[in-house]
Amino acid sequence: MNVDDHADELATFISQLDNEQIVDELAALQSIYGDDAIRPYTSEGAQQSANTRYVVQTTLSPPHDEVRVRILVSLPPDYPASSPPQLQLLSRYIGSFGVSTDLFSSVLRTFISLTGVEWNTGDVCVFDGVEHVRERCSRWYTERLDHEMAAQLQREGTHTRTTTPIASKSNDTRSVTQEPVPLPAHINLFEAEPITDRKSAFVGRACRIAHPNEVPAVLDHLMSDRKVARAAHPIIHAWRCSVNGVMQSDNDDDGESAAGGRLAHLLQLMDLDHVLVIVTRYFGGIHLGPDRFKHINQAARNALELGGFLEDASSKKQTARNKH
Repeated sequence: MNVDDHADELATFISQLDNEQIVDELAALQSIYGDDAIRPYTSEGAQQSANTRYVVQTTLSPPHDEVRVRILVSLPPDYPASSPPQLQLLSRYIGSFGVSTDLFSSVLRTFISLTGVEWNTGDVCVFDGVEHVRERCSRWYTERLDHEMAAQLQREGTHTRTTTPIASKSNDTRSVTQEPVPLPAHINLFEAEPITDRKSAFVGRACRIAHPNEVPAVLDHLMSDRKVARAAHPIIHAWRCSVNGVMQSDNDDDGESAAGGRLAHLLQLMDLDHVLVIVTRYFGGIHLGPDRFKHINQAARNALELGGFLEDASSKKQTARNKH
């Protein structure tokens, strides 16, 4: 169907509606999602229904906004006066992954679940519901990518890396860089074997830094690696570095609550200096509870050990004892 035919079909569909609130809501959805995003629902063999039904064609939330989803909106005759809409996922696949029963069911429960969208009598709410479904599908898709990546890491294993030059950005950059960003020539980034548990994987990395201003360059380098950037929590990190005799430090949870602070505590307990440690977590679809913090700390320790930082800490303590 060409653009003109689609526009005519939609105009005919809207002209048959006698509820002004629904007509206005459709116009708003069209302005938000695009002229060809709203389509009357037609299906061969489908039973006649008193409900008003149409399809919203949209995409997942960034950074996966190239992945399309189709959502069926079904409005009962008494919407929005006394009943909410029902949403259904029409897409059988999201990206390359077949839609699971759990995801399909959670979309159906959008307006009747405690974790769904609140609906108030008399209020139009399709936009809120569609956005909720987009976010829910985006989380599901990210979890599938993480699961796939974790499985790949288990198959391939990992190895210690050293790399080369760079331009630095701010510490909070999270965008996926198109071109690989190299490290400063003097930095060696040590990468430990992944820790896997219930399909999740945790990869620890550590490097020596001469000054805190080198931290953004290392994080940019990691975020330019698509394998890392696709993780649920790519750059959980902490660093300690003395400058002119004054100890400076910082950390970032990267969305994994309190994880950065735990890494910072680990560095402080070991009395390490001039060190940055980063842990990447790939989520395998099963929640690990408190065990995830144990694995994050262990992944960090493994990377620190691989880089010889634990030996440095041990030598420092031995020197301190000898002085006494």
